[in-house]
Amino acid sequence: MHITIIGCGYVGMAAARHWRNQGWTVTGTTTTPDRVPQLEEVVHRVQVVRGDDARALHAILQGQQAVLLSIGAPHPSAYEKTYLDTARTLVDVLRGLPEIGYLLYTGSYSVYGDRGGAWITETTPATPANRNGEILHQTEQILLAAANDTLNVGILRLGGIYGPGRELDGILGWACGMTLSGDGSDFSNWVHLDDIVGALAFALKERLRGIYNLVGDEPLPRAELLKRLCEQRALPPVQWEGTSQGTKPYNARVSNQKLKAAGYELVHPQIRFESPG
Repeated sequence: MHITIIGCGYVGMAAARHWRNQGWTVTGTTTTPDRVPQLEEVVHRVQVVRGDDARALHAILQGQQAVLLSIGAPHPSAYEKTYLDTARTLVDVLRGLPEIGYLLYTGSYSVYGDRGGAWITETTPATPANRNGEILHQTEQILLAAANDTLNVGILRLGGIYGPGRELDGILGWACGMTLSGDGSDFSNWVHLDDIVGALAFALKERLRGIYNLVGDEPLPRAELLKRLCEQRALPPVQWEGTSQGTKPYNARVSNQKLKAAGYELVHPQIRFESPG
């Protein structure tokens, strides 16, 4: 299998390492020249490419069979250029490369917006809470519209990402002993890096089409999540100041049943609270 990963960040590098270990030929892209030596350790070929550079994308996608689009904006003001421009350019390029049979994209459950803690599935309409959420949803629509008889398009809507080098302790540990606004009743949905890599491999193998939520089995209220984390670290708990859920725009409990029904078995269905090292 020849696969190109457009955007070799935290997720892309882990997927590249997995597929290379499977004997696949992996090409990786970055927009940062300084990252080339690091990427050369996990992919066969590295290209410094902007997502809106059609000529460069066409060149690196020659002879490929699948594409993983796993990009991230360097800052909030760059969402449109990072996501929409890349998606539009990639779709245009793929029209001239019929040998590529699968396009896989890592999106975000943030497109659902604030659901007041209700359970949501892939059939729940997207109601993004802000402009950047709208951009993420538009990106999905552009990519899904590219599907045809020879190109399958799959989208995994990821929860909050954690794993080696990005442990929950490091992401949320600052809050232990602090006083936070609200009551912490808003829900959060997380997914471990192992499951992102596993689900990407599963989706590619099964040629999953359409949208699938990729989160753990256990959406937790923020108060409960932080309570468990502070207890695990033997640190003072969070104090809450207020009677509302706060200002989080993604309050929802995300169902992963569609992906599990397709046959994927989670590696870490429950949240892990391991510390780094």
